[in-house]
Amino acid sequence: MIKLRELWMVATYNFRGWHKNPRIIITFALSFILCFLLSNKVVMFAHTYGTTTQLVEAFIWTFGDSNSILLSSLLLLLLFADMPFLDPGVPFYLMRINRKTWLNGQVLYVILATSSYIIFILLATIVLCMNNSFIKNIWSETAAILGYSDAGKAIAIPAFVNTLEMTTPYKCMITIFLLMLLYSLLMVFIMLLLNILKGQFYGVAGVFIFSLYGFLLNPQLIKALFNLPDELMYKANVAVGWLSPLNQATYHMHNFGYDLLPRLWQSFTIFFVLIVVCYILTLLAIKKYNFNFTGTEE
Repeated sequence: MIKLRELWMVATYNFRGWHKNPRIIITFALSFILCFLLSNKVVMFAHTYGTTTQLVEAFIWTFGDSNSILLSSLLLLLLFADMPFLDPGVPFYLMRINRKTWLNGQVLYVILATSSYIIFILLATIVLCMNNSFIKNIWSETAAILGYSDAGKAIAIPAFVNTLEMTTPYKCMITIFLLMLLYSLLMVFIMLLLNILKGQFYGVAGVFIFSLYGFLLNPQLIKALFNLPDELMYKANVAVGWLSPLNQATYHMHNFGYDLLPRLWQSFTIFFVLIVVCYILTLLAIKKYNFNFTGTEE
């Protein structure tokens, strides 16, 4: 119980730094603007056809796309720009607790802060579309038009027939939320590990490389670059579905019973294992970490 209390104290200390913090305000303001820009296609489509949407459909169609997940996750660089959070209060904590406990407190903060950020994105999309939405757990007429015609493909909204036929809006929303959360946590844990091993510059660089890797492993981009015939596109699609964490976080890039793409439980497992590996490596790295409270790095 004492250890848990110490972890909670470290985490809440970091959250107190959110009060009137311009960086935190800018992060959430930009995420709201991003949600507005990305979900506007769904809102305008429903307005054009005079239809309504289910309450969480805007979130589903917006963040069922890999590019939207990528853009939203990159804003976490602002939220965690000061990792590993070496502010003036840290020396006093380290006098009372050991390095491992302090790091676990940071990990708890990272998990809670990232979860809060994804929840904010979900609520933002709901608020932006709630004037023309209903709460019943069935797909809307808008979703049917997007999924059963070429309208969704024409405006780059990832509405697919298998989604409409094999799941419900709230179940689909929870799945996409968890995929986004795990992808974002993996990115942040990589950043934390590199920050402790090499410094903040390498942490930020590592996140950009991680994001660029996911962006480049895109089936359509690969097809355009290498001019692949259709018979090879399926193999390329399956390959990037397994190799890219960003595609692992994309809902429609999964096996729904008729192809070789990863199943949802497999993606969840892969993300969990990678996060645990990063956590263990971070625990090992913190033992040799040279704390520097002068505002500069060695």
